[in-house]
Amino acid sequence: MCRHPERQRRAWLPNGSGPNRDRDGDEIQTESLPFWRMVGNRDSEAATEFIGDLASRLANRIQLTSDGHGAYLQAVESTFGANVDHAMLVKLYGPAPEVQDRYSPAGLTGIRIEPIIGEPETAHISTSYAERLNLTIKMQNRRYTRLTNAFSRKIENLAASVSLMATWYNFHRPHGSLRVSPAMAAGVADHLWRYEEIAALVQAAEDRQSRKRGPYKEKSA
Repeated sequence: MCRHPERQRRAWLPNGSGPNRDRDGDEIQTESLPFWRMVGNRDSEAATEFIGDLASRLANRIQLTSDGHGAYLQAVESTFGANVDHAMLVKLYGPAPEVQDRYSPAGLTGIRIEPIIGEPETAHISTSYAERLNLTIKMQNRRYTRLTNAFSRKIENLAASVSLMATWYNFHRPHGSLRVSPAMAAGVADHLWRYEEIAALVQAAEDRQSRKRGPYKEKSA
């Protein structure tokens, strides 16, 4: 979320859990997914890379909400300095249920909000948007379905799948509340992209890669 005279943007950071977790930055005014990264462990190095990527794609000051993952605190400060309004939202849970079903969580008892940098507006401190975006990704990308064999066997395949889904989400799919695609709402597209246009991006990238490698030459015996 940025406090800009002409435009407000809000960004939420999810809590990565486990190796090979993908993290996404959610920008709420246009409902867009401005970037995503395949990252490794939940350490400070991964958090710094993630926040640095986010900062490189922003033109204005933002208000940013992170959860209680401590690695974000140092990463945000070292990347943005004082040029951000950052708050941390920590969810508080009660004791685990005595009879546990599969994936049964403890009950939510409250939240704790802590302003970290700048002057974040309390009304816009929330992680719910990132959580809803995570649900959208899981609903639209079969590779995230639990308890099935649809998962990716290679990290490269998962990265390609998420990249395709993000492009489809931003450029092709009309958002329910916007009636246009997030890319159109952000002013970076003037129409809903067709599948042929998305496929052309892949072909263009492959052509650039082949030119970089040069023509194939057989080795002499």
